[in-house]
Amino acid sequence: MTKKILDVEMIAMTLIGYAGETKSLAYQAMSVAKEGKFDEAEELMKQATEEMLKAHELQTDLIVREAGGEKLDVGLIMVHSQDHLMTAILFKELAKEFIDIYKRLAQK
Repeated sequence: MTKKILDVEMIAMTLIGYAGETKSLAYQAMSVAKEGKFDEAEELMKQATEEMLKAHELQTDLIVREAGGEKLDVGLIMVHSQDHLMTAILFKELAKEFIDIYKRLAQK
């Protein structure tokens, strides 16, 4: 394998890690919000956003490299990492909605 292929595979695995951490933090935030711990939920959501931004930085770097003419070998691992990232983004947004609902219920 060439270094470029290994580089892309390492980036893909790192993306999967960031996506997984994003989902995990968002889930934790939703769970503590359900218990009425909204400050803790907000902090966990901030952490989830930080993890997601790290993933976006990696993704943007790949896009810039490809746009600059570099040929990237996109295999199943990279496709899988993109799937994880999109799922994490969606889950984070859904968790935010649940947290808002829990806040409204707590106010009643």
